[in-house]
This record gives sequence, C-alpha cells and structure tokens, in this order.
Amino acid sequence: MRAPDPESLRLLVGVAATGSVSGAARAAGLSQQAASARMAALERDLGVPLLTRTSHGTRPTEAGALVVEWAGELLAAVDRFTSAASALRPPGRGSVRVAASMTIAEQLAPGWITGLRAAEPGVRIELTAANSVAVVEAVRSGAADLGFVETPDLPSGLEHRTIATDELVVVVGQGHPWARRRTGVTAAELAAAPLVARESGSGTRLALERALADAGLAPAEPALELSTTAAIRSTVAAGAGPAALSILAVREQLADGSLVQVRVRDLRVLRPLTAIWRGGAEPSSAAAARLLRLASR
Repeated sequence: MRAPDPESLRLLVGVAATGSVSGAARAAGLSQQAASARMAALERDLGVPLLTRTSHGTRPTEAGALVVEWAGELLAAVDRFTSAASALRPPGRGSVRVAASMTIAEQLAPGWITGLRAAEPGVRIELTAANSVAVVEAVRSGAADLGFVETPDLPSGLEHRTIATDELVVVVGQGHPWARRRTGVTAAELAAAPLVARESGSGTRLALERALADAGLAPAEPALELSTTAAIRSTVAAGAGPAALSILAVREQLADGSLVQVRVRDLRVLRPLTAIWRGGAEPSSAAAARLLRLASR
C-alpha cells in the first residue's frame, strides 16, 4: 500500500468537517473535480471506501471516520514539526505563527485570518490546530507567537485575554434514544453516559468535567476518545453515542438534522475562549498583535 499524501488526508478531514466535498475543495483552493479525484485516489491507495453520500451531504463511512481520526493525529504532528522548524528563525513583522484549540481553529480562526490578510496582504500566517495543552506549550516554547485556548484553566506565566464565551451542548445521532427525549436529560444521566469525547488535554473535555464536578458528579469513562471534532461529529451521527461539543462546531449539523441537540435540564456548560502570548501588553510580532485585536472584536 502506498503511503497516503498528507494533503489528501487534510482534504478528507475537511470533507468530514464540512459534510461537503465542494466545501472542502473551496477551503483548500481546489476545484470540486480535483478534490473528488484526490478522494478517489486516496480510497484506492487505502483499499477501503472512505465517504458516502446521504440526503444530508457527504459523510465518512465507518472506516472513513477512523481514517479521519488517524489523519488528525498525523496532520497535527506534521503541523507541530512545521511550527517547531519555523521557530528556528526569528519571526518578522510580516509573519505570525498561531496555535489554536480545535474549535477555535476550525470555527473562528479562518475569519480572523481572512481579516488579517485583507488588512495586510503580504503577511505570512502559519496556523497549527491542537488541544489546549499543546497550544500552551507551543506559546511557552516560542513555537507560536499567539495562542487561542478553550480551557477553563488559564496558564500561569503567560499574558491572556478573554475574547469570547462559548457554550457546550449535548448532541446525539437521529437514531439515539435521547433524540426523542422532549424533556431532555438530567446532569446525572449525562454523567453516567459513556460519551464520545476528546482526548485528555482538550479544553472541551476539561470544561465538561469541571462543570459536572461543580454539580457533584463524576463522569463515566468515555466510550471513545477521538482527537478531532470532525471525527466526533461523524461518529456520533453514525450512532456511537452522545457527545458534548461547542455549539459553534455543530450549528450546521443541527440545522441539517444529522445531529440532534439534547437539553440538559439542570446543567449549562459555559467556557471562556482565551488568547495567550508571552510577555508585554500585546504579542511582540506586529502581525500577531493585529490578529489579536481582530479576534478581540
């Protein structure tokens, strides 16, 4: 079997995230025909079908969801290597290295980056998506000029600014029994349910665990631990079980009906979205400082 091309894997992750080959193609700067050809080549290389078309768009198959999960780990490693290598040279005023937690990287950072490029067309931007623990480490080590995290625990020794408040919601697939619960579930029922969850170190997971602990509840061990939001959405939509995700990350799936929101009657999980950087009132990189101001709006 030939080793898959990382950019084809990145495109597959994009299809899983958007539910659309055309949407992922636009984000990657490809035509739909080129994107479809890459997906077909990737399926040939791996020897398994990765995507299936439904009335709600394009979704990963069961094997595809696993490949998306594994691809997320591989691409994160590639991005970490790229960021670490770029840290060997000092950043200029026209460049910015950003590390962001998954929800922020997927849902918010693209708009901020587009705004920065519009204001400064020549700026060079590197964005790495990772969990909150890895983002903090990237900023501490100097591999990133600016970080964005979703964890309720703010890191010591770094400057920080809260840029927004996010809410976690519980979602299930259409066939899950909770999808028909008009009265919702209790926090105790949520705590007792094995969830499809992010890995340890994720701000999303920590925020839920902290909220349950504040209510005097201990969460059950996860049914599955996946490292990307896209993989969780696809797995939950396929019927694996409930998950707690940012409302930002599931708006499209709630709108098209592939996921169903379950009301938790006695628990609301809010968390800050926070920018972090090293030293000074603003990041030392002029481009990073401008990006921070755009995010803070």
